[in-house]
Amino acid sequence: MADGSMTKETLKDAEERMAKAINALTRDLATIRTGRANPGLVEQLRVDYYGTPTPLQQLASVGVPEARLLTIQPYDKGSLEAIEKAIQKSDLGLNPNNDGTIIRLAIPQLTEDRRKDMVRLVHKKIEDSRVEVRNIRRDGHEMLRDLHREKEISEDEERVAQDDLQKITDRFVEQAGSIGEEKEQELLEV
Repeated sequence: MADGSMTKETLKDAEERMAKAINALTRDLATIRTGRANPGLVEQLRVDYYGTPTPLQQLASVGVPEARLLTIQPYDKGSLEAIEKAIQKSDLGLNPNNDGTIIRLAIPQLTEDRRKDMVRLVHKKIEDSRVEVRNIRRDGHEMLRDLHREKEISEDEERVAQDDLQKITDRFVEQAGSIGEEKEQELLEV
């Protein structure tokens, strides 16, 4: 019999994968536009920089001088037009204002219908994230079952590990919900 390190390893792996799923959710939700300026809206936007799709945050600094205004200051003035094109092609629905040095993005207030659409999108992303966390739990359950079948761990060790795995899962599912609630509150703020 193993010393329990196999179960610890399985639980640690599941926890790390679940944490990555939640981090991805956080990044994903940052790209959803609210009525307030947020650098996360554009930082991951891919810009065609000399033929290479590059995240905007590597090409420019993004500032929030006012509640409804983003400024994008490219490190290389030559990338100004490429950044402007990437914003126009994106599904953000924002109109960049380029003065030759800096790009200004005015964030219009969301209409009630658009707000409701965004809330539905947030709910979908949260549910997708929860499904991903539950799939990771399922993988962990299978690994623990296999360890028991191969006599690496006892039935009691498997049961305790399954309970621990469920607690970890519950924590991340709850975390996804609270992250989503925060985003929903941002969306509903007028």
